[in-house]
Order: sequence, then structure tokens, then C-alpha cells
Amino acid sequence: MIIDTHCHLDDNRYNDDLDDVINRARKDGIGGFLIPGADINDIEKIHNIASAYDDVYYAVGVHPYDKDGYDEDILLKYASSPKCVAVGECGLDYFRLPKDENEKNEEKRLQKQVFLAQLELAIKLQKPVILHIRDANEDCFEILKEYAPRLKQGAVMHCYNASPLLLELIKYGDFYFGIGGVLTFSNAKKLVEILPQIPKDRLLIETDSPYLTPTPYRGERNEPVYTRYVAKKMAEILNLSEAEICETTTLNANRLFKCFAS
Repeated sequence: MIIDTHCHLDDNRYNDDLDDVINRARKDGIGGFLIPGADINDIEKIHNIASAYDDVYYAVGVHPYDKDGYDEDILLKYASSPKCVAVGECGLDYFRLPKDENEKNEEKRLQKQVFLAQLELAIKLQKPVILHIRDANEDCFEILKEYAPRLKQGAVMHCYNASPLLLELIKYGDFYFGIGGVLTFSNAKKLVEILPQIPKDRLLIETDSPYLTPTPYRGERNEPVYTRYVAKKMAEILNLSEAEICETTTLNANRLFKCFAS
């Protein structure tokens, strides 16, 4: 069994065939799905989807690009559901910063403000955190190093970017590393090289559906069923069987999120 620990099943690209997408994955041994929060306006839709499927869970959170919509009252409302098992995805994303220096600094300040608010929310709710980190390794490291002792329910680096610095965070707290379709890309040399350095009990599998579709379907809409290609590549790199990868990552997902059957 595989758990897709990060799939945006609320994306409009699944509006017409969500049942088919989920059933296709189930038939291929995908035993659980976790939808992260990103845009505050989509949280009700996420909640409704998770409520309709026994094996679908969700997180409440706001992506750095959607920081202007942050509303803790709304997050708290949907966090009360038993289907809500985490906070996020939240973090820092400096990929599209303004060129003007003052605007750039203000964007960073606001992203950090919303990120810290969600870390505090996770601590308050006693839930793990799903982290989004892009082109902001140093700032995230400093923040997470400080928060690590208080994040007692753990955290996952969604779409782990192969940063050796971020891998160092396992010295400070209970951090996991989400591995997705990028691992199968021909240009993923850094991730391929660092994967064996990640403790096996800290590995998770994800798709980030509908994004980052693995080879051989790159360029098409991603689906949870394609976690199989991630598991296969992971097994190849770590010299393990696919069955061992599936068992290990499922146990890890259940340890962190405490909702998936092993």
C-alpha cells in the first residue's frame, strides 16, 4: 500500500472525474490521500471532498503565494473536523520576488508573518505541519530550527528540494521528507544523490497532483496512482524492493498523521 501524502484533489482539473481518479488509485494499491490547504477560498471544497471519501484527509493552511487571504478563524473552523490531520501547506517561497528591493523585503516580511502564524497554529492544535519551501532554505532553516522543539507533532518538507541544510533539521526535531515525481526527472541529480542520506523512517511519498507528474507521464495531469513510479524509482536508488518502500513509507505516514491504516 502507498499513501499519497500531498495531492491537490480539490483542483478544478479533477472536477469532472474525481471518483475515477480516486478509484483508479485504490485499485492500484493507493490506500490513503491527504489534501493540503493552499488557498483559503478552497478549504470548504477540500473539507467536502474529504468528508465524502473514507480514505481522504486534509490539512488547513495557506500557501505563501496566498498569504493575503490568511484568516485564522476560517482555519480553526475547518481544523475542528476529524478529517483535518495537519496544518499547511505553509512556508516561504522566494521564487517570484519583486525586483524592487523595498517590495522584495516587504514580501519576505509578510510571508514570514503568515508562516509563523501557522506554526503557532499547529502548536496550538497539536497537529503536524506540511512545509512549502522554495528558494528560501536559509530563512526556513533558521525559523524551523527555533521552532523544532515546540513542533512536537512533527513536520514534513513537502517536495523536498534536496537541500543539505534542510536535511540538518532532523538533528533538531521530528522532520519528514516528502518525495514526489521530481525524483524520476532526468535533471534530479541532487535529489538522487541525497536520498540515501535521509533516514528511511523519515521518507514519505507524494504526488503534488495535478503538478510534477513523474516520468513517463511528464507533461500530463498528475494523479495519486502515479505514486507507483515514485516508489519504483526510490526502491531502485535505495536498493530496496518496492514492497519495502511501500511498507516503510506507509508506516511513516501513519506515524506522522495518525490516520492511515498500515
